[in-house]
Amino acid sequence: MSEGVVELTAELLVDSAEPRCPVISPDGAWVAYVVASAGRGPDPVSALWVAAADGGSPPREAARGTACEGVPRWAPDSASLFFRSDGQLHRVGLDGSRCEALTAWRGGIVDHWPLAGGELVAVIAADEPSEQDERRQAARDDAIVWGAGAAPGRLRLLHLGTRELRVLAELGDRHVVEVVQRPDGGPLAVVSWSCPQFDPGVFTAELHVIDPATGALLDLGRTGLLANSPIWWSVRDVWRVAYLAVTPPGLVGGLAVFDVALPEPGAAPEEHRNLTAGMDVCPTELVQVGNGTPLALFADGLDTAIYRLDPEVRRFVRVFTRDGRVDALTASSSGEAVAALASTAYEPGDVHCGPPGGPLVRLSDTGPDLRRVRWGTQERLSYKAGDGLDLDGLLILPVDRSRQDGPFPLITLVHGGPYDRYRDDLNTTWFSAQWLATAGYAVFLPNPRGGQGHGHAFAAAVAGRVGLEEWTDILTGIDLLVADGVADPDRLGIDGWSHGGFMAAWAVGQTDRFKAALVGAGVTDWGMQAATGEEGVLESGLGGSVGWEGPGPHLHDRRSPVSFASKVTTPVLILHGQDDTNVPLGQATYFHRALCRFGVAHEFVVYPREGHLIMERTHRIDVLRRTRAWFGRWLGAPASDGDPI
Repeated sequence: MSEGVVELTAELLVDSAEPRCPVISPDGAWVAYVVASAGRGPDPVSALWVAAADGGSPPREAARGTACEGVPRWAPDSASLFFRSDGQLHRVGLDGSRCEALTAWRGGIVDHWPLAGGELVAVIAADEPSEQDERRQAARDDAIVWGAGAAPGRLRLLHLGTRELRVLAELGDRHVVEVVQRPDGGPLAVVSWSCPQFDPGVFTAELHVIDPATGALLDLGRTGLLANSPIWWSVRDVWRVAYLAVTPPGLVGGLAVFDVALPEPGAAPEEHRNLTAGMDVCPTELVQVGNGTPLALFADGLDTAIYRLDPEVRRFVRVFTRDGRVDALTASSSGEAVAALASTAYEPGDVHCGPPGGPLVRLSDTGPDLRRVRWGTQERLSYKAGDGLDLDGLLILPVDRSRQDGPFPLITLVHGGPYDRYRDDLNTTWFSAQWLATAGYAVFLPNPRGGQGHGHAFAAAVAGRVGLEEWTDILTGIDLLVADGVADPDRLGIDGWSHGGFMAAWAVGQTDRFKAALVGAGVTDWGMQAATGEEGVLESGLGGSVGWEGPGPHLHDRRSPVSFASKVTTPVLILHGQDDTNVPLGQATYFHRALCRFGVAHEFVVYPREGHLIMERTHRIDVLRRTRAWFGRWLGAPASDGDPI
């Protein structure tokens, strides 16, 4: 190994620190962000850091010795930061001095937003437990009554002088999820749910405007599912509120930007208007700009673009496109500077800053050793589906190899969602494509229909049709790589987590072309998923039906991998978190029992204490090592000039 090159190990991938939640100060001079020591336990330790927005001085830790939870937020004067630690709100000076706890609320602080004027902070906090609640807890009387008893997160105002927390009672028992103040220091836009439990089809989401001084409440009506990122903007002196939500009328189709004006006194609110209808890109984030029109991030194929809202035509106009990944965008009050997380094909994710039109300059360096790894060569792919639809994806070749060195054993790694995508960035997660490429495999990262980055119609194409055209989209890409001499047709593997796990389970029931498969937290029965998964009826939009529609036959049975278990001959590795509520463990157990019934070679691994994503350090290392070992066992050692890198 050449001097200065670092060997990629499972420990390096898992232990590399991750930057999160960058927030630029209102004056545009500073960027605060969180550095998390990834994978060290169920609750990784996160520290608050600050960097000069112009890169003129090195980043420094802002609240040494105090962990930071969630998103930090700046005071209006940019002189201090508010953040949560141990469930309570803290404040620290820009220079790192005067770090102090501001609350001791026994209900815990869920989120916070400093308000104009500097005296108040809007917080979300559940009621403190009563004496009766504490007696029940002491007696282990912890029966859960669904829809009753769960404490809603209430909107409260913290007065920084008196430390008093005052509830804004006008919202009643609605569960508050997000808040943003009008840039001129006026009222708050609030997104709320009818109950704290996330149960699509049961709870409803609504948009409100509330005056923090008087408590006067204006209801702006019901929103679509998953409403988030409310922001204010104005045109011709009329204030409006925009937000992201799932595109109606169906349950599949991704996010859109919706917008509504504040009505005249006594008038009813207007209909919420979709500002992104017809666009061939997908909004991912909305950003409020104090002295200008809003910014937004859009997934654009393999790249990410910053758009600005044109207030006259109420449409988004492209400002800047950056290769690969950009997310967690924030803007200064003037809108002249933005900060975000960004990554490209060979650069790990870090905090970047610059004007909205670019360029964005890197401020942090949280994973310096990753910059010294020899990565597999990453190529952008563009091809057509069998029906002519334009598709894209990525190919990662083994380290120091070119297409001419093929064919290689090929592992197809399918993304989750399905409303997600692969971007042209460095794939170094605990479920890493580069981990396989640096072991000598070629890795295909397809973006089939149903995903993000090509507009609403592309995303909605899988409604009731999972496993159909999206599956042939993937096969078409594999066939092209075989025809080009890149992929060895006798050494094909398929791998995926969540919806990608579903696709891997689906694949082995449709064909015997794959010599090995990995099903990570995958759906294997859509009827059971709609009944027991945390996203409930949203899943029925993918599977096409639910079990309570009658005795069947049901459409979802024809979309469920377990229905085709008798046809599986491919060896399968099943990985699942024991406490997964998104895709419950029963999905993996069902598939395991079906494979046992038909004598299919497989392993079934359950990770204790883990949810839908694997978090604990030892478990992440196990996933990485077990993945390589599984494909090495069934695909054979990749051809190389020596040992895998």
